[in-house]
Amino acid sequence: MDTAPSAQPATTTPAAGNRRRVATAAALASAVEWYDYFVFGIAAALVLGDLYFPAGSPTAGVLASFATFAVGFLARPIGGIVAGHLGDKRGRKPMLVLALTLMGVATTGIGLLPTYDTIGVAAPILLVLLRIAQGVAVGAQWGGAMLLATEYAPEGKRGVYGSVVQLGVPIGVVTANTVFLVAGALTTDSAFAAWGWRVPFLVGLLVLALAWYIHTRVEETPAFREAERALAEKEKTEQNSPLRTILRGHLGTVLLAGGSFAVNTATFYILITGVLDYTTRELDMKKSAVLTVSLCVSLTQLVLIPAAAALSDRVGRIRIYALGAVGIALWAVPLFLLIDTGSLLWLAVGTFVASCFLSIMYGPQAALFAELFTPEMRYTGASLGYQIAAVAGGGLAPFVMVLLLEATGTSMAVSGYIIVLSVIALVSIKVLADRARAAESSESEAEPETKSATGSAG
Repeated sequence: MDTAPSAQPATTTPAAGNRRRVATAAALASAVEWYDYFVFGIAAALVLGDLYFPAGSPTAGVLASFATFAVGFLARPIGGIVAGHLGDKRGRKPMLVLALTLMGVATTGIGLLPTYDTIGVAAPILLVLLRIAQGVAVGAQWGGAMLLATEYAPEGKRGVYGSVVQLGVPIGVVTANTVFLVAGALTTDSAFAAWGWRVPFLVGLLVLALAWYIHTRVEETPAFREAERALAEKEKTEQNSPLRTILRGHLGTVLLAGGSFAVNTATFYILITGVLDYTTRELDMKKSAVLTVSLCVSLTQLVLIPAAAALSDRVGRIRIYALGAVGIALWAVPLFLLIDTGSLLWLAVGTFVASCFLSIMYGPQAALFAELFTPEMRYTGASLGYQIAAVAGGGLAPFVMVLLLEATGTSMAVSGYIIVLSVIALVSIKVLADRARAAESSESEAEPETKSATGSAG
């Protein structure tokens, strides 16, 4: 066995048509949620600094904008904790619907928000509050969408089904970049700064329609229905709290999960936001060209993520996951050496190879995290692990990248940052693998004793 132990799948077998409907709904929920989340990152790199934090130097404006971007990540564990707790006690679907609704309202609100020139200091304050709401929403969403997919998965295909939710990330990036490219192409620079950047945020209204569809057409997962019956019996005799259970008995697993994934999310946000700012502000590359490269690279993930997930169903999650982490570490220096050439071609090559290694990790990640916890605490445990990684890696990465570039004057400092996170990931992965082997050994040693006891009773 190559991955952490998990509860056995639910005995209820959903119909194939229902599985497909749920998988499609989970993929769409992930895609639209991440689209809404990513448009802020792109806007932060392009326009938000000037519009909402106008005082000081251009670098100070970008740092303030990226700090606001990071605030959303700091809020994600709140969404993960609240939705995880309620999702383990009340169901996966209600929390996913609530997350989608909150994201739709927050994103639309950003699209309608007046700038600093119009309402003064209230503008950045409201922007931060709406970004916090986005963070809470995406923190709540991932666990719900991931569990809808993986807990409906047929035997031996949990990795593939989990990957449909992971596809929401590249789909969100592609869609966000496309909408920004179209908005930029159809407007002048002044018009884009005045109102064109708002259009991608107003698309957030479509999330509300999807939330209603999931609320009315998608059923709760079989694994939760079985866990719900067990919890109902347990609550008759004792107070049950999935969060308390996680913090008391499984906090180490949560931290290891977060440590294993921080390098992936940090590198990802460096590529889609930090590199966008760096290439356009420091290397004088064209905004539309860099966005196009990001879009094309993200398209390749639509193939690589499910391929890595399918392979993990055959050879084990941790082997594939560790391969991706090693690749990220080895590619961190060549990545920025290629970017620093200022060539669009080498930028594409560097980010494409990095994206391949990210996809290798990202494909099996949903199934791996789901398998670390039993159904009655799975939403809470998996969400916390994911969101810890998001805070430690993704939220701070663009901000740290700008600080490192300003402090050292070389992009190799950013490569060093990625390598350090890769080492943390590999150590975390090794500990998870050792735990899985120990658990498997304990189970195999217990089997003969069980058989012996059964024979004596007979």
